[in-house]
Amino acid sequence: MSQTVHATHSEGMAFDITVGGHTLTADSLADFGGQDRGPTPKSFLLAGLAGCTGMDVTAILGKMQMPYDSFSLQIDAESADTHPHVYTKVHITYKFSGEDLDAAKIEKAIGLSLNKYCPVAATMKHTAEITYSLEINQS
Repeated sequence: MSQTVHATHSEGMAFDITVGGHTLTADSLADFGGQDRGPTPKSFLLAGLAGCTGMDVTAILGKMQMPYDSFSLQIDAESADTHPHVYTKVHITYKFSGEDLDAAKIEKAIGLSLNKYCPVAATMKHTAEITYSLEINQS
């Protein structure tokens, strides 16, 4: 499976990036010559991980017929102190609320996402330790 991404320099450090018919802006922080008009390219990695594992878990729980009222996740990451400042630690907090939530099913879905299905996690595991926690709010 191949994919093409186009990036066009717009101004300063910013690039307009087109992928799959969607346009995104990547920029640098002001401290590094940018205008903070969009996430940094490195931040897009974490956003990609959030979307990837979130979609996986949603699909897997749907197949398990396990409904929930809400699902969100938060990613906290640490980078190496030296160039190229790769992510070295990534922690994902999965947050669910609903009635009769089955923690074992949610844990299984998360495990399948992080260890089998999510290509972003598979890519990031080469440099980062990826851990997670689960918060369940039974309503």
